[in-house]
Amino acid sequence: MAEYKLEVTTGDMQYAGTWDNIYVTLFGTEGQSERTKLDNFGTDFSTGTTGIYIVKTSSSLGKLLLVKMEKDPFLILLEDEWFFSKVVVTTPEGEAILFPCYRWMCKGELVELRGGKAMKGYEEDHPLLIDHRKKELIHKKSLYQWKILDERLPHVIHFDDPSELPANEIGYSKSKSTELYNTKLMIGLELKLKGMVGSTEKWKNFEDMKKILWRKKTTMSEYVAEHWKEDDFYGSQFLNGVNPNVIKRCSELPPNFPVTEEMVKPFLAEGTSLQKEMEKGNIFLCDQKKMDGIPPRAKNGEPLHVTPGLCLLYLNQEDKLMPIAIQLQQQPSEQNPIFLPSDPETDWLLAKMFIKNADVMDQVAVQHLMNTHFLAEVFTVATLRSFSVIHPLYKLLFPHFRFTLSAGISSRKTVLSPEGILNISSLDYDGLQELMRRAHSETTYSSLCLPENITARGLESIPNFYYRDDGLKLWNIINSFVKAVVEYYYPSDSEVLKDTELQEWISEIFTHGFLGNKASGFPAECQTVAEVIKFITMVIFTVTAQHAAVNNGQFDYHSWVPNGVLLLSKPPPTTKGQSSMKTILETLPDVGDTVKSVALAWALTRAYTDVVTLGSYPEERFNEPAPKQMIEKFQAELSHLSEAITSRNSQLEVPYTYLNPAQIENSITI
Repeated sequence: MAEYKLEVTTGDMQYAGTWDNIYVTLFGTEGQSERTKLDNFGTDFSTGTTGIYIVKTSSSLGKLLLVKMEKDPFLILLEDEWFFSKVVVTTPEGEAILFPCYRWMCKGELVELRGGKAMKGYEEDHPLLIDHRKKELIHKKSLYQWKILDERLPHVIHFDDPSELPANEIGYSKSKSTELYNTKLMIGLELKLKGMVGSTEKWKNFEDMKKILWRKKTTMSEYVAEHWKEDDFYGSQFLNGVNPNVIKRCSELPPNFPVTEEMVKPFLAEGTSLQKEMEKGNIFLCDQKKMDGIPPRAKNGEPLHVTPGLCLLYLNQEDKLMPIAIQLQQQPSEQNPIFLPSDPETDWLLAKMFIKNADVMDQVAVQHLMNTHFLAEVFTVATLRSFSVIHPLYKLLFPHFRFTLSAGISSRKTVLSPEGILNISSLDYDGLQELMRRAHSETTYSSLCLPENITARGLESIPNFYYRDDGLKLWNIINSFVKAVVEYYYPSDSEVLKDTELQEWISEIFTHGFLGNKASGFPAECQTVAEVIKFITMVIFTVTAQHAAVNNGQFDYHSWVPNGVLLLSKPPPTTKGQSSMKTILETLPDVGDTVKSVALAWALTRAYTDVVTLGSYPEERFNEPAPKQMIEKFQAELSHLSEAITSRNSQLEVPYTYLNPAQIENSITI
């Protein structure tokens, strides 16, 4: 007689426990156990508990291969889902083997769990496991399918509603769904009570905008409301605001931006010139040419306005980045003057607002939705389809895709769709889609790899660039962690070449994410360990740090609408000296459109309770000691960086918090 000790753990989230009957069957190289009901005296499988059970067999089953768990209802008419975390089986020989699950189980459902050391496909040596792996991958490819919404944009999961997702492992938790629903409900009720929802009234003064949401403000949002007019604060946002990926060092003016020495001389240091400052590397450019020619949205029968403008910035002797010239259209003309800080105050403010309007649409649609959400969905679907759950890279990557598919589907229904919230912008759904198509065609592998991105834009040495400073440190910490894990499982390049699941994963991302565009520089395959390390670093950085950088500050910077707005109601100025503060209020969106964008920013950035921060791996998936130690080292390095960032921020008037590891989620969840 042989005894197997099972430690069965139920998840600790809300509603995780079950009253239903749970059965187990063990499979080994020497046979299988009988189907055994797991039943102790008292209550079994309560939330957050671990129950110990004994399964007896007539003799040892040999090397343990699979654990099959089944769930049947305790009462026919009543059935509850069970979140089954893991089972640790101690064999008669004394070996403790982890079998991770971490998924919901429903009535009549069974799961067959792989345990022990992470295994690549070519390492399988038992017919039962080879067959199990083959069937698993066939099933996953049928369950998770690609859908093409647009031939020129990344492909998406084929489900149309989050409720269609297999709730067993990738759908929103019940607590997350409830909290999201309640957040939207409470914001909606508040704005209705204030009579702001659907209001077509124009803002009468700036003070009224501070009263949009009760008690929903941050230290930063209040700072923005006080300093939004200041040029140095405006310039700093190109470095440390919500869209830090647009400006480049300017060594030569574009031919369509005829800024003269005389125009900008008053704003440069004494005794220098624009040419000299360009040679020194102190001139920078924001060029929104990819918006040129996209038809704007019509509102009340009249087209709105999109300004594909150019903004020239100067790093002055105080290390402040200052806007010194703005042209609101790509082609210079008498009706398209170059605005300067010496122009009337409201002319200059309007010019900055139109540049920021285009910047916000780029940030929301391109930098946030497409370059993090859409790509994260590609990475997630490719991972689910290509890797067995026992594959080491699945174990490494999957925690970074928690709730990502739910978030992606939800955003396509409520944010970016013909009826979505973003339709209040100056570009409607079709216009935003075109903007994303243009941007995606120019997206390169290098642009998603932060060290190369910074170098390509010539921003290696610009001071007070905290996104760069924190981001590069994070990139290096993630890269070191990935390097340790990958090199542990792939001791040589030959291991990479013969891993068909890895090669398929890379190929699916290249095909469905980057549309087979070889010019993008994205790999269609990986031949070396170094290439795998870099690619996985890019994936994890994109879905954690980069998403935090372009998402987490949206309420801080854009809840004060004059600082960053999705639409402007009046046309851009074509002559100087014709504006006033009344013009600015009339140019801002009406009350109803304003509160929609503020509510969206709050919903996307508020602190939710169901959060897993970067480097936290509450789900135990690795059985080997080595990767567990690597995770601990990763967490320690992130903790040290968090302390350093917190210490630095305590000395700053405007702290940069978005890349503090303690405030970065481990995946895109909303």
